[in-house]
Amino acid sequence: MSEPKDDLDAFIAERTKKNPKFPALLAEAEERRRIGRELAEARAALGLSQGTLAKRIKTSQSVVSKLEGGADVKLSTVIKCSKVLGIHVTVVKEKSREKSRT
Repeated sequence: MSEPKDDLDAFIAERTKKNPKFPALLAEAEERRRIGRELAEARAALGLSQGTLAKRIKTSQSVVSKLEGGADVKLSTVIKCSKVLGIHVTVVKEKSREKSRT
């Protein structure tokens, strides 16, 4: 890896030395955050509060908050939320780069 550009690069390099899977974990977290932001924007565009959305999908406001913040929530929660917000969610299987864990 090239020389770190800033503290974040240095942190990622250090964590990757300890756990080679760290970049993949980071990418997954970034994707969850992106999805959460998109759901939050759609909810706000419809004028719904987190509490109102939570009631419509039969969950708590804190779960909606976690989802919008990029937490690792159940896929079923994402799907319920997207249906209420009028968003189509597609799950795409990517070819695995590593051997399965068995």
